[in-house]
Amino acid sequence: MHRRDLLKAAGAAAVGVTLGSGVRAHGQGPTVLKAPRPDDRPNILFCIADDWGWPHTGVLGDKVVRSPTFDRIAREGVLFPQACCASPSCTPSRGSILTGQMFWRLEGGGNLYGALPKKFQVFPDLLEAAGYHVGLMKKGWGPGDAKVTGWPRNPAGPNYKNFEAFHASVPDGNPFSFWFGSYDPHRGYEKGAAAAAGLKPDNVYVPPWLPDVPEVRQDILDYYFECERCDRELGEMIALLEKAGKLENTLIVMTGDNGWPFPRGKTNLYDGGVRQPFAARWPARVKGGRVVDDFLSLSDLAPTFLEAAGLKPLAEMTARSFLGVLTSDKTGRVDPARDRVVVGRERHVGRGRPGNVGYPMRAMRTSDYLYIRNFMPDRWPAGDPPGLADCDNGPTKKYMIDHRDDPKVAPLYELSFGKRPGEELYDCRKDPHQMKNVAGDAAYADAKKKIAADLEKYLTETKDPRILGGAKFDEYPYTG
Repeated sequence: MHRRDLLKAAGAAAVGVTLGSGVRAHGQGPTVLKAPRPDDRPNILFCIADDWGWPHTGVLGDKVVRSPTFDRIAREGVLFPQACCASPSCTPSRGSILTGQMFWRLEGGGNLYGALPKKFQVFPDLLEAAGYHVGLMKKGWGPGDAKVTGWPRNPAGPNYKNFEAFHASVPDGNPFSFWFGSYDPHRGYEKGAAAAAGLKPDNVYVPPWLPDVPEVRQDILDYYFECERCDRELGEMIALLEKAGKLENTLIVMTGDNGWPFPRGKTNLYDGGVRQPFAARWPARVKGGRVVDDFLSLSDLAPTFLEAAGLKPLAEMTARSFLGVLTSDKTGRVDPARDRVVVGRERHVGRGRPGNVGYPMRAMRTSDYLYIRNFMPDRWPAGDPPGLADCDNGPTKKYMIDHRDDPKVAPLYELSFGKRPGEELYDCRKDPHQMKNVAGDAAYADAKKKIAADLEKYLTETKDPRILGGAKFDEYPYTG
């Protein structure tokens, strides 16, 4: 979608986030930046959908899915079209959000069904120590085993049955921080639910890396149905806050944890796997109707929430707060330094390859290019055939497997499930769907050399064991 159309759809504008400038020394705890009166500190309502990918919202141009809540947040707040998760897998993505650190620094927490060591501090605990009332509904950190590493509760906070019960438990005068971790739109899907809800396949947009056939269109519709359910549930929470007179000073953020669960989506470093719908609303401090072109990592949420609460982000956080960009009145590119984002992946499911090993990847995304480094190109990226376990089972995957010898499907099957070279480079200006690898094209040699060096520099600064040596991601216990 062209930026001017986004501006028209959302209102106008800009805000964003980018990479940190290296690693800082380990800190002991949050420092108060100022001493705000309790009623000056914002409430925080964070909604994270499960496997909700770009651009499946009305405000981002999808013609079928109905997302009035997200669209309202974007219209009355700030829309971030360049937001990406740190890793396209639930556990490492959520660990990075909670700690403000890249997933490769989280030891076993860098894998799906891993174990996050208790030594890593998380923003809900830090906010609670500063006087916030914190809570969690549905899916928090995970999947994984939090108890084995000493967590007395889910790292995202104490569980509540619903938002009404949590809201009723907030002491008068206390700010709150609530994590709404929807289970939608994770597979499996209820067959026929989308049709019953009035969703029709005619206007479904099928990206060019998937076969445009009725089975795939229906699968996308069933995914849309669950996207709508998540949007509706957050809308009910917002209505409760509005009735209680608390909406003005509540910072609301809505996004997903990784891309949609379709081939070449979730677990991949292409936009279909890492790019997220993202919008934030805070009328008391944030000018609405703005669209932001800066790149943002979901790991930037922890330092941003802390700073919004008057706390200094921890020194060990590799992410950077984007509060200053959020509270500015600017549109377009706000911070020139926020011109890229780094993403990556280690082990997803534990049964996809012999020895339960993963598929280590790192990537850097800029406005112009996507560069991917595949550390083990001899392995199958989606898991060994025929199971392809790192791609969620569903009608679209089944159709592509069943028709992989069809001349129209074969090249798409290869894009999603075939082995990949050690380096991939995509010209996102000419190839927005990232389907033509130009890493071996001499015309792109200089561009590849520069972005590869920039990626390695960042990985070195943030102490990625894949660069420094000693990576143990294939050895950490799989708790699923």
